[in-house]
Amino acid sequence: MILRHNFTPPDNRRLDHLCGPTDAHLRTIEAALGVSIAHRHEQFKIDGPKARAQKALELLQALYEIAARAIDPATVQLLLAGDGAALAAGGAGLQTRRSDLQPRTPTQAVYLENIASHDITFGIGPAGTGKTYLAVACAVDALERSAVQRIVLTRPAVEAGEKLGFLPGDLSQKVDPYLRPLYDALYDLMGFDRVQKAFERQAIEIAPLAFMRGRTLNHAFIILDEAQNSTPEQMKMFLTRIGFGSKAVVTGDVSQIDLPKGQLSGLIDGERVLRRVKGIAHTHFTSADVVRHPLVARIVDAYDAQRKRERGPE
Repeated sequence: MILRHNFTPPDNRRLDHLCGPTDAHLRTIEAALGVSIAHRHEQFKIDGPKARAQKALELLQALYEIAARAIDPATVQLLLAGDGAALAAGGAGLQTRRSDLQPRTPTQAVYLENIASHDITFGIGPAGTGKTYLAVACAVDALERSAVQRIVLTRPAVEAGEKLGFLPGDLSQKVDPYLRPLYDALYDLMGFDRVQKAFERQAIEIAPLAFMRGRTLNHAFIILDEAQNSTPEQMKMFLTRIGFGSKAVVTGDVSQIDLPKGQLSGLIDGERVLRRVKGIAHTHFTSADVVRHPLVARIVDAYDAQRKRERGPE
């Protein structure tokens, strides 16, 4: 099937951004969908099976909507992972520096809705599904709208094959590598200068999970990341820190537990214990929600399949 489309009124700048350097974005779409795309100025011709050609057209239209500036190749991959038309039409409505921040998959959309409508939300699934990033985006949005007075981000300082004692520096410098993904998300969503100012006025706090004991956090947006490496006792301790006007999000990947062998994960235990507690939402991500390089989803699937083979028939 051949589809033809004209982008009108023609905008050469947008068309250049849509196609990418030497038509790189078009080649990416062709390879992913198994179609052929030809264009001359604003006139595009897509040749391929009907469903795939239609999806390619929707992706081109979605890209054209955001082509006021140069389009990163990662954005093209993200659009391919989701629904191009839906992504162009609607967004998460979050107040962050990222004007293009939108749910990339249906599960991400449910996750954002759960965070908005529940005081405690669990986000469980493999790496690359946006669990932590979207939670931080919701926290930044809440701070920008003055819905909370501060953001508190925490992770268990569990060693994944490395020993803290061998890392140079004081305690703060030793735990920094464990918290680095949270810093990265903040810098991307707020900008370096604004993040530094927020730290100075204590509107943002990042600390190891052990430092949460004995505290009550009112009017705060609290995120526990890498929760699969918490113990059941730590999970209970964290969840009971929640005060008035606060919201908490717990994220983790139960396939990447670094606790000592035989130690029950607080994330697994917490989900089981709290499954039917009113006011707590549970969002489960799969490899279909991975929004990194396409290989990441295939890597996740391969490891899952290997674990199932090792367990044998149930």
